[in-house]
Amino acid sequence: MNLPKLQIFKIGGNVINDNLQLNAFLSSFAKLSGYKILVHGGGKIASEIGKSLGMQAKVINGRRITDAETLKVVTMVYGGLINNNIVAVLQSFGCNAIGLSGADANILTAHKRPANEIDYGFVGDIEEDKIPVKTIDLFLKNNLVPVIAPLTHDGIGNILNTNADTIANTIATAMSNECEVELMYCFEKKGVMKDFNDKNSMLTKISFSEYGNLQRDGIINDGMIPKLDNAFLALKKGVKSVTIMHANAIDDILKNLKPTGTQLYV
Repeated sequence: MNLPKLQIFKIGGNVINDNLQLNAFLSSFAKLSGYKILVHGGGKIASEIGKSLGMQAKVINGRRITDAETLKVVTMVYGGLINNNIVAVLQSFGCNAIGLSGADANILTAHKRPANEIDYGFVGDIEEDKIPVKTIDLFLKNNLVPVIAPLTHDGIGNILNTNADTIANTIATAMSNECEVELMYCFEKKGVMKDFNDKNSMLTKISFSEYGNLQRDGIINDGMIPKLDNAFLALKKGVKSVTIMHANAIDDILKNLKPTGTQLYV
């Protein structure tokens, strides 16, 4: 059986902060034909707004600690400011987008992460078996493009902060039984860099075994770790391909080329 192709993009990093880069990416995204989903981050904007309110962001191993006040900020910033702005820009490009948090259409149910060695606060771990694949499929079949904020809910009235890379991976995995899924993580670098300060040091391919070595050697660290953890998990669970790439590499896809970036494989 030939499954329809679904392209899932996660956009984050400094691109979210830069209107010129973000609008260029969204212009290209709007032109892509076929089924597509956009998941966005926005941690830097949330941190900046939090700082203006006298709050200091706390991040451990690339993941934000979300106390009660931080939860208010990320809910406003992710689910309101960033999500609505992206949807509005996509509409201006003729792309009929629909902005969603995890609570909308019940697409992302989660439970609050237990406080073990690190208490991450109001952070949600997604309940993967509850992803409503048929609902997401309904959006796609009706030519609506989901734009998903990094927020989930616990089913009893509470919003939870959830890593956008994890959301992209989870949705990609859930949809892989219905579609041939390609997952792209887009940010301001060409891909995974061997030397973060050397723009010519991109690793074109990384296998799962190589990833372990790169992590042990400190070449891959901080926020890139959860990104790649999620990426390899998606591949293991049936996602066709995963690419870490610069946001402007989306133009390669428009030209029916393989996007320039770091290809991951297991």
